[in-house]
Amino acid sequence: MKKIVLAAAITAVAATAGFAGGLEAPIMEIPVIIEETAASSAGGFIVPLILIALVAAAIFAP
Repeated sequence: MKKIVLAAAITAVAATAGFAGGLEAPIMEIPVIIEETAASSAGGFIVPLILIALVAAAIFAP
């Protein structure tokens, strides 16, 4: 009788240790995606126009 109880106890301990972590799905974090917005098309013309105006002012300055 003692051997049966001992075998049952060892089986119960071994069975619960096997499922210690459980069968839950792993938690995965969703990656954050950051998209840069395109600059306005007018921003590409302002700097060259200012540069042309400065060069013209330097050439035609008395």
